[in-house]
Amino acid sequence: MKEKMSNFAYKMMTYVGMPIRNLFMQPNKMLAEVEIGPGCHVLEYGCGPGVFTILLAEKTGQSGLVYALDIHQLALKTIEQKARKKGLTNIKTILSSCSTSLPDNSLDLIIFFDVFHVLDNQEEVLMELHRVLKPEAIMYFSDHHLKENYIMSTLTKKRLFKLKSKGRKTFCFSKVNNIQA
Repeated sequence: MKEKMSNFAYKMMTYVGMPIRNLFMQPNKMLAEVEIGPGCHVLEYGCGPGVFTILLAEKTGQSGLVYALDIHQLALKTIEQKARKKGLTNIKTILSSCSTSLPDNSLDLIIFFDVFHVLDNQEEVLMELHRVLKPEAIMYFSDHHLKENYIMSTLTKKRLFKLKSKGRKTFCFSKVNNIQA
């Protein structure tokens, strides 16, 4: 990431910026495009204060697991508080700017919403996400700061992912299993 937000900037994003964004990009409508069910193991990369994390944890149920990764400790603390209030025990937080520390081929799904534009290590992050996805697993991607042609070329140029489908708000990429360096 270019630079971790200050605590003040994080709080402004959480309490002002995201509520405004959520009016135009409603989390429930975005997740309606995501095929997810009980028992899924999911990573939300760049989870922020957990708007999607909590919804994902409810959809995966107690047999599922949601990893919430963010560079900002306040984001993870916010998610942990929300999870406690809702009685959700299927969320694990990860403090990182890239490495998930998860085993290879361990995830069914990745949610990668509205954070790619701030990464200065985009290629490294994509390699990490490819590593942790199971064969043929799915990554849902959305970043309203980027143009579609940039998204398509950047996510497919290393042949780590291929476009499976495009929704109104999200792109659905599947993992390519035979990567060539």
